[in-house]
Amino acid sequence: MKKRIDYGKQFPKSIKGLLEVEKYVHQSSLDPKIFELVKMRASQINGCAFCLDMHSKDARAAGETEQRLYLLNAWREAPFYSEKERAALEWTEILTLVHQHHVSDELYQKIKEHFDDEEMMALTMTIIAINGWNRLSIGFGTEAGTYEPQKNK
Repeated sequence: MKKRIDYGKQFPKSIKGLLEVEKYVHQSSLDPKIFELVKMRASQINGCAFCLDMHSKDARAAGETEQRLYLLNAWREAPFYSEKERAALEWTEILTLVHQHHVSDELYQKIKEHFDDEEMMALTMTIIAINGWNRLSIGFGTEAGTYEPQKNK
């Protein structure tokens, strides 16, 4: 894919809001592994190569295993995700595909069994942010394979 706009360099003010969301989430009590799994899963659904590359590298840097990353697309059948991680992944899918599903009170309560209000907000903001980043990267042709994780995250 050919890069169309380098939005981060050409229009840094345009992404300030998303960067503030990222800052908020990183300062929250949301588990960093859940943060990366959610970003990976939404990026799988959206087909964002750049974000998949980025978050697979960041997940590994945070201690995530190859096996869990490889089977993330089939998390319902894979035995090695916790109930809390499964809830986060289900919430990710329902919000990423919100145009296909209604978010029922029953589903919300099921997810809330695993997250307090602060974590629930951070989880939801993570999903909102990654869906925005996916759309920027896909729309403007951000090249996959160029990302290097920060050493001290």
